[in-house]
Amino acid sequence: MTTLEDALSQRTAAEARRVIPGGVNSAQRALTGMDDVVITRSAGSRLWTSDGVELIDFHGAYGPPILGHNDPEVDSAVAAALRRIDNPGVGVTPYEIELAERIVDAFPSVEQVLFTNSGSEATFHALRVARTVTGRRKVIKFQGCYHGWHDSVAMNVISPADRVGGRDPLSAGILSEVLEATIVVPFNDAAAVETALRDNDGQVAAIIVEPIPHNVGALLPADGFLAELRRLATSHGVVLVFDEVICGFRHSLAGYQGIAGVVPDLTTMGKAFANGYPIAALGGRAELMQQFSTTPGRPAFFAGTYNGHPAMAAAAIATVDKLRSEPVYEHLFRLGDLARDRLRSLYKGLGIDVVVSGYGSVFVTYFMEGPVNDYRDLLRNDADLFTQYRIEQLADGVLEVPLNLKRSNLSYAHTEDDIDRLLTATERAVTTVLARR
Repeated sequence: MTTLEDALSQRTAAEARRVIPGGVNSAQRALTGMDDVVITRSAGSRLWTSDGVELIDFHGAYGPPILGHNDPEVDSAVAAALRRIDNPGVGVTPYEIELAERIVDAFPSVEQVLFTNSGSEATFHALRVARTVTGRRKVIKFQGCYHGWHDSVAMNVISPADRVGGRDPLSAGILSEVLEATIVVPFNDAAAVETALRDNDGQVAAIIVEPIPHNVGALLPADGFLAELRRLATSHGVVLVFDEVICGFRHSLAGYQGIAGVVPDLTTMGKAFANGYPIAALGGRAELMQQFSTTPGRPAFFAGTYNGHPAMAAAAIATVDKLRSEPVYEHLFRLGDLARDRLRSLYKGLGIDVVVSGYGSVFVTYFMEGPVNDYRDLLRNDADLFTQYRIEQLADGVLEVPLNLKRSNLSYAHTEDDIDRLLTATERAVTTVLARR
């Protein structure tokens, strides 16, 4: 007798395209070379497709499964929470309180915290409250940083050369006056930020930044850059927002701000802190957080039926507790250093100019000569080689997402044997692609 699981495993991408526009539920999943992939199972560092192919997953869903897919302790915590409570929709649950306390204890910038379902929602509310408290309308963001799908920041991420320095929206349908209220400056250029603040004196509500712009791989902040943003924000009365949706919990329990020693006014987080379950958060100074309408009578509206869902909060509690109690970061940083070092040696042996960048469990290879300081430098990357070698790797059962400039992510479930497989597949794939030219 065919089970539901067996039936589901036989669904095809063609069937998906018939009922789902493009066959996927996020544009970043529509990938050349993976058009017909249906993922039917995940565990640890592995994914399996409906064709029975096993993949070592170095993509990691853009970063969430820091412990590995289907971590048994996290999944057990979710199941236990669901046996006790689903979504009451009134008041607060013990899971939300417990998780909020863990985040306040962990992050230097966070005195109070509110939960959302996605990082995009968290950054949206960060900018909303910044505008509320300052009475200003403009926002400064950085070329190459991604802060979600909402109109104020859905622009200037992976821009073509002719749109760098101008406005490059990710979508049609964004009001021109919204685009005009967003100022885009180069990452690692504090002088450009200061100029933007001076030219828009008294008009800028917030500076929002990924401490490491991981959405274009790994642009590392120059010494003193984040501290200078803190100084400029303070001197101009601007709210400084660290978007740690990727960095937070992936690089340390205190986020990248804990590593850099720079305290923003607001912090957004998501992805890794619940090992892939859909929950995100916005935290910061109490005087800012108390402007939300969760405190009756306050002006910045905040609501969401699924915010702080107890099962999702349970996933985050279990993830954070495991990050605290086990040598997760030691393992991730060791494997990350190993992957980057071995990739540099591999490309040196092949005589190919590359910049292997990354931090902790994140790594990426740019096919270009250095240095790499801001997004303009990344325009030299050989985008065709970058994507084509990753498509070729799939034949060896290795997944690094075939999308230009996208980073790879390690998890606690990855091993040195996985790194060995990565290196073998990378060498074969790169030499095969180059031989076709």
